Amino acid sequence: MHNFVVVLVQLSIFVNSYQKTMKILFVCLGNICRSPAAEGIFSKKAHEAGLTVTADSAGTSAWHAGEKADRRMRQTAKNRGYELTSISRPVVSSDFDVFDYLIAMDDKNYDDLRQKAETTAQMNKVLRMRDFFSDKRYDHVPDPYYGGTQGFEMVIDLLEDASDNLIKFIQKQ
Repeated sequence: MHNFVVVLVQLSIFVNSYQKTMKILFVCLGNICRSPAAEGIFSKKAHEAGLTVTADSAGTSAWHAGEKADRRMRQTAKNRGYELTSISRPVVSSDFDVFDYLIAMDDKNYDDLRQKAETTAQMNKVLRMRDFFSDKRYDHVPDPYYGGTQGFEMVIDLLEDASDNLIKFIQKQ
């Protein structure tokens, strides 16, 4: 009986220590401003929360494929304690199989992702970042590319808030 109890305790420890790695893909148009920032912010916050996650980012277009994130976004993120290291790439069909969720920064990205999905199950993986905003006055993460510093700061603010709520969402699953 003692050996049986030891085995049960060991099994319980193993099961409790096993966590599925959640995989999240953040998506914007060019993958040089919003989605790399979401990836970097979410990754840091998830790590600090003790979550086992993999985050990546991609664009619905390939305009900036192979480029680093916009220097202004990298600098704004760095000033706030985030390191953005991703290299731009387009969304590919296998992303729908690899990732648990594909999170769009705005409605156009959301619609584009849903059109690329080949099955209902893949469509159901597509979410909007706005779904995780605490402040419902905003209905998307605005593209700061053509604006000034304030736009980049606002994007970071929105993504920090949404990342905190996305972490809560994942922890409930």
